[in-house]
Amino acid sequence: MSANRSLINPTSNPRLEQALREKLKRRSDLTGHLGELEPLAVRLGLIQNTLKPRLESPQLALFASDHGVAVDGVCGIGKPDTSRVVQGLLTAQLPVAVFASLHGMALNVVDCGVAESVQPHPRLMARKIAHGTRNLRFTSAMTLDQAHAAIRAGMEIADALPGNLLACAGLGIGSHESAALVLSGLSSAPVREFVLPGMQMKPEQEALLMMVMQTAQSRHGELDDAVEILAACGGFEIAMMVGVMLVAASKRHLIMIDGLPACAALLVAARIAPTVSDYCVFCRSHGHPGLTRALKLFQSMAMLELGLDCIDGTGATLAFPLARSAAALLTEVAEGEEPGPTLPAGMPTAPGAISPLPSAQHRFASTDPQAGFQDANAALTGQDLGPPDET
Repeated sequence: MSANRSLINPTSNPRLEQALREKLKRRSDLTGHLGELEPLAVRLGLIQNTLKPRLESPQLALFASDHGVAVDGVCGIGKPDTSRVVQGLLTAQLPVAVFASLHGMALNVVDCGVAESVQPHPRLMARKIAHGTRNLRFTSAMTLDQAHAAIRAGMEIADALPGNLLACAGLGIGSHESAALVLSGLSSAPVREFVLPGMQMKPEQEALLMMVMQTAQSRHGELDDAVEILAACGGFEIAMMVGVMLVAASKRHLIMIDGLPACAALLVAARIAPTVSDYCVFCRSHGHPGLTRALKLFQSMAMLELGLDCIDGTGATLAFPLARSAAALLTEVAEGEEPGPTLPAGMPTAPGAISPLPSAQHRFASTDPQAGFQDANAALTGQDLGPPDET
């Protein structure tokens, strides 16, 4: 897929970038430099195509799903089951939910494929594709139809959420192991580099983990297409985040990536539309080396390194005030400036402006998952699909 044909335009804009840097320099001459906040502020200005970026109605979306590989006993040792974590999120019994509320981030918990039934809740989005994936050691974790349906569901979620900032994280028993296989399959790096070992993992447990991972990789190692690798090794939560990221980037929203499953989703999304990564910053909620290796794939570092060992998404809630502070460096009216959004003198209102992806409900509502994802691919490459088929 050609990046220059994608509706997700690059954020590169040398003229605007120069104006943003000059604006920050005028302030730093009076107040001193503010370190990494300044390049982050420039990044926000380029994403929103303005000298005065603003972060509005920030959203935190946590995508939950179970994985069939867990039956091999390599995942979730000493961890609560996924449904209990989801209930803890919905009832604000976990720090990530408390921090999100404290910093004004709307919490959205998405049931993508939790093995057990989850009780309805105002903050719960019920988008269950199935009650967990299949055991990828013996067959594909998802059918292609299921992967396409999950991507479409993610597109619909991003299409419906308000605001211009979306923090994404995935969770569930087997989620990290599944993400490690997707990252390895797309990057050709050894899966061992991405696997997140459990707390106090014994040598025999680590040996079993690597046996299962390498067996699964051998079964699916001939695949090259990103969505086929996602279907073979991934999970419903990863697939939904792919759709979420594609639509959020098409709207020029800031995307905060937290954790290994979100990194796996971004790598798949970047195969579909490479410029999606222009809209992303990275967070971390734990210090496991597999996530450090994943961040190197994007030549990035996390915004904060606090030594956390929490559920994914916690780091994003703590990093959000930094992003908001970076935007504030540019949004306050300075001497000689007019209030409201601005661009450098003489620059068109929206150079290289893009249109958001068509409404997910309108464009990707086909009852055929394969056709639905073909529609999504066509929209992302700028093809004129014409009116949707009548069903």
